[in-house]
Amino acid sequence: MRALKAGNFSPIYILMGDEPYFLDKITDYIADNVLQPEERDFNQSVVFGSDVTAAQVVDLAREFPMMATHRVVIVKEAQSLKNADLLVKYLATPVPSTILVLCYKGGKVDRSVLAKAKTSGIVFESKKKRDYELPDFIMGYLKLRGVTIDNKSASMIAEHIGADLSRLTSELEKVMISLPANDRRITPDVVEQQIGVSKDFQ
Repeated sequence: MRALKAGNFSPIYILMGDEPYFLDKITDYIADNVLQPEERDFNQSVVFGSDVTAAQVVDLAREFPMMATHRVVIVKEAQSLKNADLLVKYLATPVPSTILVLCYKGGKVDRSVLAKAKTSGIVFESKKKRDYELPDFIMGYLKLRGVTIDNKSASMIAEHIGADLSRLTSELEKVMISLPANDRRITPDVVEQQIGVSKDFQ
């Protein structure tokens, strides 16, 4: 994300894994920020692996941008692509002005695709957070937003919500909205009031 925010784009992104939260964050950032809104009609394609062939994806990726610096091609559910071996040739020599994003959400990536992508682009695997990792994730998420939370409160939320990061971050956003501007702390009392977990949590 740091590289993306700095405008350092790779021609290839292979996004894979069982935790969709991070995959969605990266994909959405690319979709919303690489091109200006007026450039997207002609230069951005979002397709699903079940609706297109690998050959069609390659054709989209080989197109040159129109009145823009980049062309963005996002393939969701890329594990459903037929004839994935056709991608390997493209990955060997990608078009520099194209940003091709292949999302394998919970699906397997063809080994030859993975091997070639590692030499020409970015490969990111998003793994499910383990239960013991959740309090640290909560603390880090809130810290980036200028909110503090104690260990007990983070554990209360983690145990109550579980490892679904989309739901977890949604709940954290709701709690943050409820905080007064002059006191950006989440305490067991706040968790009890806003999420409904008893502060007598052990």
